[in-house]
Order: sequence, then C-alpha cells, then structure tokens
Amino acid sequence: MLKKERHDFVMRQINLHNRVLTSDLVQLLNVSEDTIRRDLQELSDNNKLFKVHGGALSKSYQSSFDDSAVYAKDAKISIAKKAISLIKDGMVVLTGGGTTIIEVAKLLPENLHATFFTISPFVAIELAKYSKIEVILIGGLFSKNSQVTYGGHVINQLSEISADLCLLGTSALHPTDGLTDTDWEINQLKKTMLNFSKRTAVLCISEKLDISLRLKVAPLETIDYLITELPANDSTLNAYQRKNLQIL
Repeated sequence: MLKKERHDFVMRQINLHNRVLTSDLVQLLNVSEDTIRRDLQELSDNNKLFKVHGGALSKSYQSSFDDSAVYAKDAKISIAKKAISLIKDGMVVLTGGGTTIIEVAKLLPENLHATFFTISPFVAIELAKYSKIEVILIGGLFSKNSQVTYGGHVINQLSEISADLCLLGTSALHPTDGLTDTDWEINQLKKTMLNFSKRTAVLCISEKLDISLRLKVAPLETIDYLITELPANDSTLNAYQRKNLQIL
C-alpha cells in the first residue's frame, strides 16, 4: 500500500472514531509499527491530527471549541435536533462524550428544566450555559484519548444514578454485533451507563453503521432509540429494525 493510501486510511479512521491506536493500525494495514509512527508523525506535522502516546486523536475531538474541525458537522447537527425531541422538562439525563453529544448540548431549549450527569468536561461546559439546567460532572481519571472521565470511581458514581435517558455516542454499530468499541475502559463506562438508565438513545452518523470493532459493549436489543442523520425509513436502516428499537 502506498503512503498516500495509508494516510487516507488513517484519516478515515480518525474521522469515524475520533481516535486511532498504533497497534490497531499495524494490524489493519499489515505494516510495521515504525511505519505507522512515521505516518502519524507526518500527519501531525501537517496539522491533520494530534499525535499522542500509542496513537492519535482527531483535531475536532481535542477541543469542543474548534467547530471548524468537526467531522460531518451537518450530519451531527441533524442527529442532535432529533435527540432533543426525547428530552423533556424534569428529566434526569446521562450523557457520554463526543462531538455529536456536544452538538446536542448546544441546541437545547433555553428554558429547559433538567438535570444532566456527564462524564465529559466539554459537554459540561456547554450545558453550564443554560441557567435552568443542573449540571453534574462525574469526576475521576481523565482519558486523554477519549476526553472523558473513567475508572472505578466513575463507575461507582454512575451506579448510583437512575437516569430517565442516556445519550450515548458510539464508535461503531452493527445489526448483529450491536455496539462495539476498541477501548476497554470506555466499554466498561458505556455498559454501566446503559445499566443505570431507563432508556438509551444511541447517536450515530451513518458512516459508523455496519462496522464491528473488537470489544462488545451491548446488543441492539438493549437500545431504545437509534438516531442517525438518515430518514427513519431509509433502506440503510432496515437491518436495524428490532421490536423495541425506535429509529429516529
């Protein structure tokens, strides 16, 4: 594979998943670790990503304030508008992190009365702009890769919450394999969030559909709402039809 093809592949993975691990790229591209490190360094030097220990981060994922670098921003805004229809006054809402969840936070009604728990400092900052929303940031170790808090202390706090609605982003969604990811710690967080929420909405741009990663989070049957930028009756979503799953 030519260097340009490798670079294009890396950026595709970054855009879809917000981060990449060197070890994963070595396997996917069947090249040496040194080759991947050089590729990531070159892409970093060209200001296309942030190189970190063990991999790289998306430019848009590094900060919630750099709107110009958000990948598929229009699609994420469309998803956010649909997700807001699920949020009602008086609700307790639990959120993960990521650029799509940040778009939800930016578009909430000004007069919404609600309580939001979040593991994302960037989401908390956006939510703090609303005078009638109570914002509770769950503290713990901070993941530089995923930009959320994690660890046993965070999981213990999550287990004490009874949320009306959980808004969850995803790295990949598959009709058979369900929600999957590549980060063990983030998987444990998502599982806990699902377990302590009455209803769960997964927010997913269509490019992440039909993808399965190595670590399983949950089957589709545990999700109440699937929200993409596509019309609910789009044929792409036919494989995701489940008895208790509502597609928005």
